[in-house]
Amino acid sequence: MKPGKIRALALCIFRHGSRILVAEGYDVVKDQVFYRPIGGKIEFGERGAETVAREVREEIHEEVKDMRYLITLESIFTFDGQPGHEIVLVYDGKFVDEAVYEMDSIEAVDEDGEYLFIAVWKELEDFLYGSEPLYPEGLYEFLEKRR
Repeated sequence: MKPGKIRALALCIFRHGSRILVAEGYDVVKDQVFYRPIGGKIEFGERGAETVAREVREEIHEEVKDMRYLITLESIFTFDGQPGHEIVLVYDGKFVDEAVYEMDSIEAVDEDGEYLFIAVWKELEDFLYGSEPLYPEGLYEFLEKRR
């Protein structure tokens, strides 16, 4: 992340019952595990839903369908000791391959086969007390209201 720059992201909520698919991250400065829906940086000329489809295809090699815009969240945060600022478009979507919903976890790798992150299915309730937070901030509250 470039210091002093605002990033535009598109993330997707994939649901399976009361669980959502989230990427597990770790902040070394805070010594804290955290979670975020999968997706990524919006490229110039790309719509948010297109970003989600591209990122999911590139990272976990799955196709998405039924994309639906939910909300935009603004996130000002510190990660690994560095300030960050993101505008986040959040979508709801489904996987084309229903077998994804039965996987315990999914390893994300880049085009060179290098490990990026692990995505896991987590109960929405797991984020209630915030010991392992769900980012961006405000997402848990939004999803809880829509339950």
